[in-house]
Amino acid sequence: MEIKDFCFGADSTPPLSVIAAAKVASLTLPPPSTVTNASASASLPTFLFSNGLKLQGTYVLLRYIGRVANLYGQDPFESSQIDQWLEYTPVLSVGSEFENACNYIDNYLQTRTFLVGYCMSIADIAIWSGLAGTGLRWESCRKSKKFPNMVRWFNSIFDEYSEALNEVMSTYVGKKGSVKPAAAKPKGQQVVSGDNPEKGKASSKPSSEVDLPEAEIGKVCLRFAPEPSGYLHIGHSKAALLNQYFAQRYQGRMIVRFDDTNPSKESNEFVDNLLKDIETLGIKYETITHTSDYFPQLMEMAENLIHQGKAYVDDTPREQMQKERMDGIESKCRSNSVVENLKLWKEMIAGSERGLQCCVRGKLDMQDPNKSLRDPVYYRCNPVPHHRIGSKYKIYPTYDFACPFVDSVEGITHALRSSEYHDRNAQYDRIQADMGLRKVHLYEFSRLNMVYTILSKRHLRWFVENGKVDGWDDARFPTVQGIVRRGLKVEALVQFILEQGASKNLNLMEWDKLWTINKKIIDPVCPRHTAVIEELRVPLTLTDGPKQPFVRIIPRHKKHEGAGEKATTYTNRIWIDHADAELISVNEEITLMDWGNAIVKEIEKDQNGKVTRLSGVLHLEGSVKTTKLKLTWLPDTSELVNLTLVDFDYLITKKKLEEGESFQDVLNPFTKKETAALGDSNMRNLKRGEILQLERKGYFRCDVPFVRPSKPIVLFAIPDGRQATSLK
Repeated sequence: MEIKDFCFGADSTPPLSVIAAAKVASLTLPPPSTVTNASASASLPTFLFSNGLKLQGTYVLLRYIGRVANLYGQDPFESSQIDQWLEYTPVLSVGSEFENACNYIDNYLQTRTFLVGYCMSIADIAIWSGLAGTGLRWESCRKSKKFPNMVRWFNSIFDEYSEALNEVMSTYVGKKGSVKPAAAKPKGQQVVSGDNPEKGKASSKPSSEVDLPEAEIGKVCLRFAPEPSGYLHIGHSKAALLNQYFAQRYQGRMIVRFDDTNPSKESNEFVDNLLKDIETLGIKYETITHTSDYFPQLMEMAENLIHQGKAYVDDTPREQMQKERMDGIESKCRSNSVVENLKLWKEMIAGSERGLQCCVRGKLDMQDPNKSLRDPVYYRCNPVPHHRIGSKYKIYPTYDFACPFVDSVEGITHALRSSEYHDRNAQYDRIQADMGLRKVHLYEFSRLNMVYTILSKRHLRWFVENGKVDGWDDARFPTVQGIVRRGLKVEALVQFILEQGASKNLNLMEWDKLWTINKKIIDPVCPRHTAVIEELRVPLTLTDGPKQPFVRIIPRHKKHEGAGEKATTYTNRIWIDHADAELISVNEEITLMDWGNAIVKEIEKDQNGKVTRLSGVLHLEGSVKTTKLKLTWLPDTSELVNLTLVDFDYLITKKKLEEGESFQDVLNPFTKKETAALGDSNMRNLKRGEILQLERKGYFRCDVPFVRPSKPIVLFAIPDGRQATSLK
């Protein structure tokens, strides 16, 4: 089906983004024609196809080109993000909003190469064309370097498609402004953040945007190497997403490798859930490998180093060995002969009683100020069966020994490691050199630290094993499964982490920032429902209310049609929350949400002054604007559903643990609160994982859906970045 004709209104602005998108996508369009004296519909940009069908509208045509040329995102979420940008594009043509729009886009692009995902899309073309179409106004902004991130992004797109875009701009923008980049780079050169035309001078790029050392487009290979000793947590997510970011940015490869060298802590359960978490994060990888794949080669390398006198077998007790390393004292075994070392090595391989007393250590430098170079341990005996290969081996390499070996032999070019490994980088390089292997570039990024949060897997395991939480997916846990179960959207987590980038700056992050990003994602689309606290509900009788209940169908979200509809029952007796009832005065006019106004005529209280009953009359002609109280309510019917509203608090009471401080000394005794409530009957249809807003109560995720009337629906409260978290 070919495009037979392409036209737009003669009095309309040429659809620059459509023309540019077609050129970039190498889509053949017939020479555009214009329509004079046309109706509003006929003046819209139009594709007329050879079969007589047609498409109309700038963004309809853009989406068509995007789908044809694979420029419309990698999944439905990315496609939806692209739609948001297409809807945002017209703001650039509003003179009074231009500066604000540029500020917004510039901040958004601070740690991004493209507007959506890791590839160019029609969103980039639409915004790019919107800017270019403003002519001199955008040119003056570029020259003033007021929006450095936008300029970097704008130039990078022009560099890549300069021939096509030059042709479009010269034809349709003309003298309105030049679109030649202020500092064009050679085609094909990787563009990141900020221009740095003079090598050796300080870069203007933000600290969160970095280059990998000696990285070449198409030749970069990275690895994400989790240990299968727990579930993926938010800190691991940063490492995974940064590896993917650089792999895609440099058009390289990424490997997922399970660092399975410690059978005492590892299990297939953890492997399965790590893969689940990696999928949840949307991590794209080339293949999965295991350090255990290389056990034979690692054993051979250890034996070779013993032969070369670069490693030895030590039977010094562990505590004594640690003290000697701290004090720079050489082990008595350091001068053992190669023959003696090989003899003990065989005992270790056999897992004999003698072998269990020994370990293999590298012979590096016991006097080095960097204690990681003081003869680190390479191999230990461990008779525990391995979760993947059973009881084949009785010895296992340490991470410090296996990592530089496997990184090199797997073709890894750059190993990203958090800054907690900084002191061990010299050890990594030295071990790799002693092995005679190809050097792998190390790049550090700051570890992600969150307030009131424990990220040590060993400590998280303590919570699980001691019943302090319900499992690794507990909503109080910082694991991917835990925070997703709490109600965090993965796209919010990805945005939060990529906004930090690969900076080496250490910082303690607030959860509020993450939950604020999450709120911006869920609020525009999540359906609205109503609930009242069961024990603290007060009846309000409307004396002129409907004697026979009736039902209206209303939207679940007034601004988002996709949220669907719900049935609301109207009766002459309704329930409101006690907290609201306490605020009402006699003869006060109130607004009942989704109904109208009412006037409260009588208020009954018990001997303690607590409101027990209200009565009033409807005043539907009253103005909603004049009332102070806008109240949620539920009809007094048998159709209401039982709810359990669950709120959570941090597991510890201290923002940041000091060095040497035990987390067990600052455990939070009250981390979970359950409240019984009643909800509208439509909540019977909620599915597990669905996110909703309870009007005036906040956002919730359905953890247990409706099963039967006697079993409550369980809703987990989702923080919105503003609510106090302390439970009383």
